[in-house]
Amino acid sequence: TGNPPPPPDPEEPFNTAKAIAEWGLDYVVLTSVDRDDMEDGGADHFAKTVQYLKVWQPEILVECLVSDFRGDEEAVRHLAGSGLDVYAHNIETVERLQPFVRDHRAGYEQSLRVLRRAKEFQEGVYTKTSIMLGLGETRDEVIQTMKDLREAGVDVLTLGQYLRPSDKHLAVEEYVTPEQFDEYREIGNAMGFRYVASGPMVRSSYKAGEFFLEHMIKGDRGRAEELAKTFRTGHQDVRQLSDDGTLSTTKGK
Repeated sequence: TGNPPPPPDPEEPFNTAKAIAEWGLDYVVLTSVDRDDMEDGGADHFAKTVQYLKVWQPEILVECLVSDFRGDEEAVRHLAGSGLDVYAHNIETVERLQPFVRDHRAGYEQSLRVLRRAKEFQEGVYTKTSIMLGLGETRDEVIQTMKDLREAGVDVLTLGQYLRPSDKHLAVEEYVTPEQFDEYREIGNAMGFRYVASGPMVRSSYKAGEFFLEHMIKGDRGRAEELAKTFRTGHQDVRQLSDDGTLSTTKGK
């Protein structure tokens, strides 16, 4: 939007990661304005920041809230494989309203593809997205969007009320009731999302959601580590051939 921003500072990933590591955070969200002026949309800038962070503070959980990179799958692959924990990209609204709400270079199917590819490119990455309500969408359209997101493998969904930032922005068509937000949360949970945050003041990144994600991810990895400790392949069993030609097996520890 507006005039193109200046070229990115090549030292920014290092300096950003260093500052975050010094803060001693458990969970951090990295985001930026869209950088469609850059060939890769800024994917490498994000990836380097994550990589530096994981060197200095391996235990920190990193969420990157990014654009769709104009559908560039190599950019998605690069960021997904950077070591981040949560790949977040907001679909924003239902399919019918996409042309009125989002930039013409964005799109419903493109966003779904980005979210799907992020998980396919990197095993263990969690995906997250957000829907703004109150722009004129119907209940059925919201539910269909939720179904499409689950089919794309999205783990975490947030739904919040759209608020008009200024007179130059889209008007609010409806103030969705708390009861309706509660229903969407229940529907999302029934669909199988790992976590659904739904309420008038919910935003794509907020403290309660980050707290839950942090404990969900650590819990998943803790269970995986416990399984790994008890997993037996059979290679620990020692087989011996006796003089009479019979086999015996000694159980390993």
